Amino acid sequence: MSELLEIHEHPVLESPVLVIALEGWIDAGVAAQGAMSTITSSTDANPIATFDADRLIDHRARRPVMQIVNGLITNLEWPSTQLFAGTDTAGRDILVLQGAEPDFEWQAFTAAVLDLAEDFECSRIVYLGAYPAPVPHTRGVSLAVTTASPDLSDELRGYVRGSLGVPGGIQAVIDVQANAVGIPTLGLWAQVPHYISSMPYPAASLALIDGLRDTAGLDIGVGELAGDTARTRDRLDALVAENPEHQEMVRQLEEVFDSSAPEDDPPTPIGLGEIPSGDELAAELQEFLQQRPEED
Repeated sequence: MSELLEIHEHPVLESPVLVIALEGWIDAGVAAQGAMSTITSSTDANPIATFDADRLIDHRARRPVMQIVNGLITNLEWPSTQLFAGTDTAGRDILVLQGAEPDFEWQAFTAAVLDLAEDFECSRIVYLGAYPAPVPHTRGVSLAVTTASPDLSDELRGYVRGSLGVPGGIQAVIDVQANAVGIPTLGLWAQVPHYISSMPYPAASLALIDGLRDTAGLDIGVGELAGDTARTRDRLDALVAENPEHQEMVRQLEEVFDSSAPEDDPPTPIGLGEIPSGDELAAELQEFLQQRPEED
């Protein structure tokens, strides 16, 4: 096994699915982070391996968090990347890789992840992310799919597909190399309304968990996500209703969304430059939430 990680425990698992979401890559509305938090809680996942942060992480970019009490440093919380093992509500084994995306040694890290996947005989790898899109909060969250496997791509239906060149995260490196060695691997990406992308959007986290059920057969308890999604929707509806410009923006987004097929490329009839900026609405939403806190 790689020198990049320390194995704490080696449970006996049956064809687990490996789910990956690493901080530092695209995660609009902290959708992947929210989904992973729900997954680890729902599956009672425990850490079984820890990667060497000193070799993988630039601590000047991701500094440890100091806990200070009356001037006394009581704790240093270091960034880490860990592998967890748990079981979904149907009794299926699951592995969860989360934490900081490495700054260094991407090839070595990818090789270590694939060694783990082969050692545990993973049946599939799914990585999660989210990106801002010109979509309305009044419609269901669409998921885009990426994979380096033509055969797997042909099997997936009902997902958004696009063609573009963008910088890649380490998930893409894992995808290419895992599919090359015969481990089916794909990415699920939630489309988050551009005007809420800088704030938590639980509807996108919920959609990612639904996507895991569809693409990997995982049955994950959603905990408080459904309630959080409904409350966020109510707050957004109330805020948009107070501003005619925001109402018009949402109406335009609804029109384009409703005219697009699920597997269309990102819609082109209007662009972000032709609708009011989401910055103003996002700022108003933050103020709105501060002035009207959630009631117990």
